[in-house]
Amino acid sequence: MDKPKFKSYNHGQVTLFPPSLDEKVPENPPARIINQIVDNLDLSKVFDTYKGGGTTAYNPRMMLKVVLYSYLNNIYSSRKIEQALTDRVSFM
Repeated sequence: MDKPKFKSYNHGQVTLFPPSLDEKVPENPPARIINQIVDNLDLSKVFDTYKGGGTTAYNPRMMLKVVLYSYLNNIYSSRKIEQALTDRVSFM
């Protein structure tokens, strides 16, 4: 059985402008709190459900952060979540 492969996930990724999206998010907003909480969760059972093979999947930890932050902001539609990921730095 192949090991699962996930798409690259680096929330501290450096971009051309601004130098880092991390610099654009204030120190204590809900986005950072959710980030810290999800990073400390044991998601090993979720990772174990991925069989591997095929194309790379998005990291479940990143997806959980997006869903929780969206729900916190009263965004429940997948299309609106996609739009927020495109437009709002706190979602990025």
